[in-house]
Amino acid sequence: MVPDNGKGLIDIPSNHSVDETVTKLEGILQAKGITLFALVDHSGEAAKAGMKMRPTKLLIFGNPRAGTPVMLAAPNSAIDLPLKILVWEDDQGKVWVTYNSPTYLQTRHNLPADLLQNIAVIETLAAKAAE
Repeated sequence: MVPDNGKGLIDIPSNHSVDETVTKLEGILQAKGITLFALVDHSGEAAKAGMKMRPTKLLIFGNPRAGTPVMLAAPNSAIDLPLKILVWEDDQGKVWVTYNSPTYLQTRHNLPADLLQNIAVIETLAAKAAE
């Protein structure tokens, strides 16, 4: 795992391709009853526009029971919720799983400590998808 780079992002190397990592993460979300709100295929959309881009996909997901209390405590946190995981391939062909650090989001939105657990699940989800 690459620690928070000062921009609030955590990068974890994946042992799978972008598509395999995304499929694995989708299965994990479904098994945990977490709603996948959207899957944005950035590279697929680039191809439709006649442009080349390494495989890059963004999953937007969450659980209103966890996210709503966060947004009630800090309404501006809705800019960062639902949670997101980016799965992408670098120019060396290495696949990465990237997400916003929960502690970064806590600081950014001045969230109470007891609500950190509501967004910290992203760490486990990302790690499981990458293994």
